[in-house]
Amino acid sequence: MSLENPKRAITRRGFFKVGTGVVAAVILGSGTYKYLHRGASVQLDRLGITLPKALNPLPAPPEDPALKVEKLSQLFTPNDKFFIIDNAIVVPQINPSNWKLTIDGMVKNPITLSYDDLLARPMIEVDDTIACVSNWVGGPYVGNARWLGIRLDDLINETKPSRNADQIMSYSVDDFSAGFPTAALDGRDAIIAVGMNGEVLPVKNGFPARLIVPGLYGYVSATKWLSRLELTRFDLKEGYWISQGWAKFAPIKMQSRIDTPYVQETFPAGKRAIAGVAWAHNIGVDKVEVKIDNTPWQEATLGPDLANTTWRQWWIEWDAKPGEHMLSVRAINKKGETQTEVKKDVLPDGAQGWHTITVFAE
Repeated sequence: MSLENPKRAITRRGFFKVGTGVVAAVILGSGTYKYLHRGASVQLDRLGITLPKALNPLPAPPEDPALKVEKLSQLFTPNDKFFIIDNAIVVPQINPSNWKLTIDGMVKNPITLSYDDLLARPMIEVDDTIACVSNWVGGPYVGNARWLGIRLDDLINETKPSRNADQIMSYSVDDFSAGFPTAALDGRDAIIAVGMNGEVLPVKNGFPARLIVPGLYGYVSATKWLSRLELTRFDLKEGYWISQGWAKFAPIKMQSRIDTPYVQETFPAGKRAIAGVAWAHNIGVDKVEVKIDNTPWQEATLGPDLANTTWRQWWIEWDAKPGEHMLSVRAINKKGETQTEVKKDVLPDGAQGWHTITVFAE
């Protein structure tokens, strides 16, 4: 009896495994090709879009202090540097010609809009800082942008919502859901955004359209790749993250952050800036104070006050002596309220506490 070389022998089961793997690779390759092809097509469609102008454009932004204060966050976060947090395993690639937005639920007059319908409506500009509830004290998941879009309250009013509806549930094309109170449409500039920092909304930031609701954390309000808005009630439905233990109501907490120096940084002794950003949504930042070691709090210089919905840059000059130093920052809003020192984790409704870091001058 002759024996086959085990390295060369392929059993029927082995052949089946190899064959299945090849087929799977072909299917996966085909799916990847289709996704990439669709993505390229969507990008071409996006590049061909000319956004309408806002009816009453906001003033041109002032000079950005970040041009002079090294390592300070920019007044407007560039689109390619804007934080991205979402549930999408694959970023949806949506052809705007096929996209629809439906507003229904507890309404008398449900409406459906195409992308062209949306662009034909009056536009407003909104300067707004958005933040993720999972952003720890001093964390990076916050960004400021100038958004272009359609007032959400105007659209909701057109549907003639029931007085019993107390929640607006939003859905993305991949079935993510998030809900916020109808009471949040209190005159603030909540919009369905189609533009970001002077450009058509980027695909990764929600193209063709997303929600922006100033003052609320993103997990209840900032739905990207928006496809549907449903007027409903909190006792009937809850958004995706509420079932995971996060709070139903999610106002963004007053916070401040040290951008420079960074935690545990070692740098040459001498003059340098301590700088960062602070935000107090729908109230606005009035002061920022910095504490160096055990010295009294010092009032920082503030950057432009764009709106009560945006962050404010801040900085102080510091003559750093050699050695280890502890730096802390706190914000004070326009009501005179001081950011709390009490530390709290992100669950269930956002982190709080002073951003405090240790650095070393040598």
